[in-house]
Amino acid sequence: MIIGHIGARAGSKGVPNKNFRMLHGKHLIDWSLDQLFDSDRVDHVVVSTDSEEIHAHAIKRGCRDIGLRPAALATDTAAKWHVWQHALAEVEKQTGPADAFLDLDCTSPLRLPQDIDAGLDLFARAQPDMVMSCCESRKNPYFNMLETDQNGALQVSKPLPHGVVARQQAPMVYDHVGLVYVVKPAYLRTAQRLFEGHVIPLIVPNERGLDVDSPFDWDVIAFLLGRQIAEGLRAPA
Repeated sequence: MIIGHIGARAGSKGVPNKNFRMLHGKHLIDWSLDQLFDSDRVDHVVVSTDSEEIHAHAIKRGCRDIGLRPAALATDTAAKWHVWQHALAEVEKQTGPADAFLDLDCTSPLRLPQDIDAGLDLFARAQPDMVMSCCESRKNPYFNMLETDQNGALQVSKPLPHGVVARQQAPMVYDHVGLVYVVKPAYLRTAQRLFEGHVIPLIVPNERGLDVDSPFDWDVIAFLLGRQIAEGLRAPA
């Protein structure tokens, strides 16, 4: 049994009320909710939120009702991990033990259904504690990410003894992106932090790995989502 989860806090400093803001004719959260409801692999869908408006919307859409999240989990410093733990515990009170906990960030609406299937397939095949979506990073701390030293001079963030003169020579690094997370429930119940166990990457294309954190991000994602709709990759509202 797979629980599909979306976390949607009411507050946002970068883009106010972004999770419920309209994007191409839908609330931002609905681009992700639709994917969970459309998947024949997801048995139960739940939204964790501190917003009465988003909570009512989620219940109307057919999500499991776990009430509003506790105040301690509604701050901008609350850990995603603890939000997941609370949601899993509340849903399992209604459904019994889950086989997988699938989380989609609603601020990453460019994911496609095949990204969800790829995450679930990798989780079933490799049997890790967690699958996390990642993109190949455009900047690399071994090559072109810089820091200033005590004298204010620029230095490579993670210098290697032999030096790196081309990006291809640097170790591969990844950006953590919010398209898909698949977590083993036993791990989620007992671990204290996300990277405590065996967490493996699901590599997704950079053009789908963007998330909304600023008005600029919103504009870029609106453009790319519009292109997905025009190309028939996404159904319009």
